[in-house]
This record gives sequence, structure tokens and C-alpha cells, in this order.
Amino acid sequence: MEPGSLTVTGRCPILGLSAVDRQGGGDDRIGTPATYPAYMALWEAGELASRARRAAEGMVACTMCPRACRRNRLAGEAGECGVGRHALVSSFGPHHGEERVLRGTHGSGTVFFGGCNLRCVFCQNYTISHWRQGLALDARRLAGVFLSVQRAGCHNVNLVTPSHVVPQILEALVEGIPRGLRLPLVYNSSGYDALPALRLLDGVVDIYMPDLKFSDPESAARYTEAPRYWTVARTALREMHRQVGPLRVEDGLARRGVLIRHLVMPGGVAGTRRVLEFIARDLSPDSWVNLMAQYRPALRAWDYPEIARPITEAEYRKAVAEAERLGIHRGVPFDEPS
Repeated sequence: MEPGSLTVTGRCPILGLSAVDRQGGGDDRIGTPATYPAYMALWEAGELASRARRAAEGMVACTMCPRACRRNRLAGEAGECGVGRHALVSSFGPHHGEERVLRGTHGSGTVFFGGCNLRCVFCQNYTISHWRQGLALDARRLAGVFLSVQRAGCHNVNLVTPSHVVPQILEALVEGIPRGLRLPLVYNSSGYDALPALRLLDGVVDIYMPDLKFSDPESAARYTEAPRYWTVARTALREMHRQVGPLRVEDGLARRGVLIRHLVMPGGVAGTRRVLEFIARDLSPDSWVNLMAQYRPALRAWDYPEIARPITEAEYRKAVAEAERLGIHRGVPFDEPS
């Protein structure tokens, strides 16, 4: 992908930027699915627009993510995340590789945001997160992206790496709802989320999907640029769980709740046991957990010998056994094949 490009994936027709621009006008309600997402209640009460304004004001001296860089992103200054006033969108479209309860039969409508506040040394999406490839879209055009995945028949709008663009997402909802947007939101983050931003999303997000990466502060400091990751992530997951509870699945599709991902890493550097203990004891053993086995070295992982290899089958089996010992029984590989 060339810098400054925007890719449409899956079954969506290839759209140039002009096509996204055209989605700024007219009425997109033809064929709107019957889903009634959480944010509609806030929209009808007039609260959603108020939250979008408060979120935008939070970018003047930005505190929208835990890095709290206090850059004036509202005026276009790039924050520590690498993004200024407008969200960067790298690609969007139906994704059939997500968990079965998200992808269903028509795919999860992924929207990949450029930039990141975590910046893992082993990032597999580094062209998007580190290099920030994509196009800056204002609220009208970002709403057009959300509407595109709705027209493609996706079951949800899956916001990938959204922690630094919460204000832009809220603004796009305000633009998109009058044009027929009705898909539920999946908030697909690294778990490094600020409590004030999450509170702005209370009643907006139907499904939180955080990746709880590290329980070991030394590992987090070595492999990311996220200060106090474990402390911040635990606070964030507690708030997500307070808002929506464990994942609820109806007719094979996720409807509301928290779906937690954890990437098993070589040599146990992620602190998997402690991660699972937190989920089982502080949240709920009924939490839906995806223990992911797909770690592979990428970006600068080769500079760290201890993570410069894939995980072994024994390492993954040990993680699964630990989850089962703690009574965690929902998710992958507990309910569905990985």
C-alpha cells in the first residue's frame, strides 16, 4: 500500500476517495438492517452530539488516551499517536478472519485506523500503526466509511485501533445516524485506553474487544511505548466490563459485552497466567476469551532474541490449561475451533 492510500477490502467495491466524498450527501437508509445499536438511545436524547463536542474539546490539550500528550490536536498538531485533527483510515470492508461471533455470515466491517498509542516492537500492522499509512478523513467522510460497510451487509462496524480517535468516531456517528447508520460498534483496542474516553463511550459501544497484552510491567516497558500498561489496561477493562458485562451471543452473533483477546508470546513474556487470573477473578470466569496463537516476529522483534520466534505448541497448550484451571470456559478455543 502506498503512503496516503485508502484500501477497501473484502466484498466492498473498490472506492476512490471521490466515492467516499460522494457518501457525504443523500440518504443511505435504503436496505438498513434492523439492528438497533446502543448509541441510538443517546442520539434520540440529544446526548450523543454533546459527547462528541466534549470529546473534541479534550483534544485541545489532548488527554484522549493514557499518554496524555497535551498536544493541540484540534488545531491539527500531531499527538504522540501520530494523528492530528482527523482520523487516518488505512482500509475498510468486510473481514472474514475475525472471531466467528463477529464475522457471522457476511463479515465484520473492519475500519483500520492509522497511528497508535502503544507502538509494539513486534507490531504486525506496522505500516498502519507505526508508518500511519492512510488518508485523513473528516467526520462526514468517516461516516461514509461506516455506511459503506453497512451497505456491504456487515454485521457490525469494527473499529480497529480506535483509542486515539474516540472524538472523531463520535463525530462520525453524529454525521452517520441521520443518513441511516444502524450497525453496532465493536471497539477493537489494545486495552491501553483512557478512562475519560471510555466514559464518553458508555452507551455508545455495544461490544468491547480489548487485547490484554502484558501483565508484566517490565515486558510492557521493553516491547511497547506505553507507560504503566498493566495498570491502565486493568482499569480500562474493568470499565468496559462495567458498561456492557460479559459477551452475550444470540443466534451465533455477538450482541453486547466484552470479548477479550490475549496473544500468547514466546517464553511467557506476556505474563499469560497473571492476565488470565485477572480476567477470572476481577472480571468474570464467564468472560469470552480468545487465546491467540498467531504470534510471529515482525518489525523490530528480531532485535529481541527472546521474542524472535513463533510460540511452540507446548507454550500454547500451557496457556489453554491455565485458562481451564481458572474456570474460563467461553471463547477460543473453548467454544469454537481456532
